[in-house]
Amino acid sequence: MPKVFVWQGWAFLFYSLDRTEPPHVHVTKDRKECKIWLDSLDIAKNKRCTEHELNAILAVVRERRSEILEKWHEHFGN
Repeated sequence: MPKVFVWQGWAFLFYSLDRTEPPHVHVTKDRKECKIWLDSLDIAKNKRCTEHELNAILAVVRERRSEILEKWHEHFGN
């Protein structure tokens, strides 16, 4: 489970078994988690995150999308 970075306590990471899915990032903090597709910036999954938290997370993903994609390709080799 490679961690890309941490922002305000939120861990942005990949699950190694997700290699067959399109590029995305999981974001977790406490018992909250969301999954965001990197191409469309759509929320694929949300567990317990508020709308305010999702908007802040999306802003970070939008700002750092190229960095996250680079790490995705480094990890998964595609």
